[in-house]
Amino acid sequence: MRGTIDVGAILIKDGALLPKELQIESEPCVPGWRLVNDFDGHGLDRAVREAEWTFFCLAGEIGATSFGIDEQSMIRRAIKRIAAKARSKTFNGIEITRVVSKRFLGVPYLSVGAQSRHIQETLFLFSSEGIRGTDETELTAARAKTWGVTSAKEFAYEGPNARADVATTPKS
Repeated sequence: MRGTIDVGAILIKDGALLPKELQIESEPCVPGWRLVNDFDGHGLDRAVREAEWTFFCLAGEIGATSFGIDEQSMIRRAIKRIAAKARSKTFNGIEITRVVSKRFLGVPYLSVGAQSRHIQETLFLFSSEGIRGTDETELTAARAKTWGVTSAKEFAYEGPNARADVATTPKS
């Protein structure tokens, strides 16, 4: 049993769909998530690609802070907060990218950073198979929610040859 969580650790959501060829040893970490014992981010990415699946890494860090004395329990509490955030709910993996121990007025605390990761069979993050039957308004709302935009109206998608970006509304 690994027991310790540090930079590079990968967590996989309970019940996540994984390739049959990929055998992962894991242990419970926080409710709904399992800590992968035998891989770091790069190793798991190689194993997933060998199984001809895709392991996405979403840009941007999700962070949380936790106070206490025991470092591992502080890390677990911070991971629990990270997993509860909206962007973490959309994806089936989390990679720990930063663990910094600090003190404020003598009180120890940890700052933990993570990136959302996602394992799936297709190469496209928004595959048509998973969203068939939905209209463009629902797709735009789903994209806006996934990328953390506060309103679907702020999110503009102009087709496959254009880049998705946050649109600015014209001032009247």
